[in-house]
Amino acid sequence: MDLLLWRHAEAVDGTPDLTRELTERGHKQAKKIAQWLSENRPKHLRTLVSPSLRTRQTVAAFSDKFEIVPALAPDMGVPDILAATGWPEGRGAALLVGHQPSLGRLAALLLSGSEADWTIKKGALWWFSNRVRNGETQTVLRAVISPDLL
Repeated sequence: MDLLLWRHAEAVDGTPDLTRELTERGHKQAKKIAQWLSENRPKHLRTLVSPSLRTRQTVAAFSDKFEIVPALAPDMGVPDILAATGWPEGRGAALLVGHQPSLGRLAALLLSGSEADWTIKKGALWWFSNRVRNGETQTVLRAVISPDLL
């Protein structure tokens, strides 16, 4: 299974949190990552998005086919996210468009075996793969893409 974590692009500050919109810079960030994803995406990609406006605007640069998943909301945790994705036993690939700190904590869990306060930059994408080698389950970091490097 492949798991792609895409933190929403830059958004305006304010409340209510779920209705914050992307800034002009955020729209540019989303377009850059969306273009990279279009060229490099895995086949059979399922796209799961937080209910927040900024995540829906971020993913809209890539696709209009996505599922809004409450488990990806800003106040949800890593166990909620994992349950929604089926990681690591699932098949195919899942693109999650979500928030800090939960995406960073999930990245830490996948790479180190425990949650920690890691930061995924706004608009950035981290791509993980799960595989079994010699009977051992392994998590592989395939790519980290930041919009300012594209």
